[in-house]
Amino acid sequence: MNAITPAQLPDWLSQSSDPAAPEALPVVLDVREPWELQTASVKPEGFELRAMPMRTVPARLLELDRHQPIAVLCHHGGRSAQVVQFLEGNGFTRVVNIAGGIHAWSQERDPGVPVY
Repeated sequence: MNAITPAQLPDWLSQSSDPAAPEALPVVLDVREPWELQTASVKPEGFELRAMPMRTVPARLLELDRHQPIAVLCHHGGRSAQVVQFLEGNGFTRVVNIAGGIHAWSQERDPGVPVY
């Protein structure tokens, strides 16, 4: 499983963008629960932000494009790692885990994101 830190996200985004389809942004898939999203969320900058609680991913799999770059985010990185494994097992080839989750995001990218 590939993993990046929040600080590495800009480099991953630039490497993952498709010059042939610049309108197709990479996705940050936030798999936290709705109450967590209300507590702390990230601003989409150079990526499309999608919220899909971990428990709903199997039922909503068809909403995701197997060829689109997807970075998965949760609170500390555990749930997102499980989702990355699930997606890879279902044919997704351009998926990474955001290690440290939104907690690390607050420390590395945006201190305005609340820590909980």
